[in-house]
Amino acid sequence: MQKPISLIAASLVTMAAWNGGAYAASEGHGGEAEAVPNSVVETQRAHLLENTLFAGFGPQSPRDIDSPAGTNHVEFEAAPPYTEMNLCNIHFHENAEHRGGEFTTFAGNGDGHGYGSGYKYSGTLSPAELMPLEAEVGVTEHGSLVPGDTIEVHYVHTTARVDPGPTLGSCLSEAIKNPQLRVEAQVYVLVNDETALDFTKLTRLQQQNGLTQAINIPTNTGPVVEYSGSTTGPGYNEKGSPFQVTWGVRPKVAKVSIQSIAKWLSYNRFDEDHAHGVRNLVINRDLLSVIEH
Repeated sequence: MQKPISLIAASLVTMAAWNGGAYAASEGHGGEAEAVPNSVVETQRAHLLENTLFAGFGPQSPRDIDSPAGTNHVEFEAAPPYTEMNLCNIHFHENAEHRGGEFTTFAGNGDGHGYGSGYKYSGTLSPAELMPLEAEVGVTEHGSLVPGDTIEVHYVHTTARVDPGPTLGSCLSEAIKNPQLRVEAQVYVLVNDETALDFTKLTRLQQQNGLTQAINIPTNTGPVVEYSGSTTGPGYNEKGSPFQVTWGVRPKVAKVSIQSIAKWLSYNRFDEDHAHGVRNLVINRDLLSVIEH
């Protein structure tokens, strides 16, 4: 179907006006690669809109959880509470994909492929908490994790009867091709403090009532913001995600020991050994659902 270009252009103007510069690029970038200019992200957002708006996609993620507005009218039933679903995957992104709460400091445009962008913890840490480690943690060609870094952890749940494992594929099954999906998101800041939260405990799994559960998801990091969205990741910067996901995002940041992150990355059942990149924040209301408070 040919997209009405005039409508797309009008929507882009609306997006720019609503944006009001709140999500514009910051100067400087803490990653390994030089940050791409604003025009690259603007082009990605234009392609996302063009490829998604009239194609029947549901509301997208990530988003600003402090802004409830949205005009995407594709609706789907909210997934059950995560305590009534199977935990199927755990992974995390370097910097928060969502914005809001205590993670509103923009990291910059990054490399255009999801690394060096996203949102950082907006609070302060002590010199001791920021003390560098001797060993590198989660090292990749994009750099490594260091004290002071922010991560967004995704505890992915499914209604399918599956065992937890690597990637979203572990949340699907031959028996159920369209399970309901829910992601419980928690943002953490990494500190050089072995008395801080232990990530191996935060990801501990246990069978409860016949379901696999992550039994230590924080319950003291603020009222959960629930909304209808999609899967994330930089692979969807220019196209819509077709997966319908019920999100629960916690607004407060918790401190986690970077030493425990290193231990978890050295061995876990999800084959995770590094932080993933982030998808551009979705800011166009036409691609977002309304957050019902």
